[in-house]
Amino acid sequence: MLSLSYLLQRLISIPLILVALVGHELGHGLVSTWLGDPTPKYNGRLTLNPMAHLDPIGALLMFLTGFGWAKPVMINPNYYKNRKWGTALVSLAGPMSNLIMSVVVMFLYALIVKVCIMLGVYNQTAIFWTQTIVIMFASYNLSLMLFNFIPIPPLDGSKILGALLPDATYYKMLEYERYYTLILFGIIFLLSRMGVFSYFISGGVSFFLNGIVNLLNMIF
Repeated sequence: MLSLSYLLQRLISIPLILVALVGHELGHGLVSTWLGDPTPKYNGRLTLNPMAHLDPIGALLMFLTGFGWAKPVMINPNYYKNRKWGTALVSLAGPMSNLIMSVVVMFLYALIVKVCIMLGVYNQTAIFWTQTIVIMFASYNLSLMLFNFIPIPPLDGSKILGALLPDATYYKMLEYERYYTLILFGIIFLLSRMGVFSYFISGGVSFFLNGIVNLLNMIF
């Protein structure tokens, strides 16, 4: 029988996942717009409305497994001064948005706890649930970041890697992007069955969480 605490955490995870997914895609859209591309704005992707960014399957997987995706932001690299590096920068913006959100929310939590202790206003239950929500939110963001850094199309990591490849190799890779998507899902399925993929994601999340905590300990 599922505990009330577990069910409550599952319910809390829904808005946290939506914010992580929206922040990721909004990062793509804002940087592409900054580079001169009006496509995200025309397609209504410069918004905090989760329905504009939601991919039902990707969001469901994020809820069930801790990794997933949102509806990709359509961009037009022809507007960039340098198509390849512009695309890489836009791709990097999504995962970096997740990292920034993780750091900011954990910083604010640490700051609030510090102030509460100084003022003598400290409720153990409130701190526990706040900490739980903060760690959940940071974990979802870091999981989304790590998943998208995998250098296989159509994930962001492939676009970032592409900027380092010769032009001929890069554009050849883009030609077969739709086939790589099938390969990606095949690899994820096999590694998930073996437990390797979840181990990679959870290990990476723990590494970054510990790094942020150590940084905050130095600050506070």
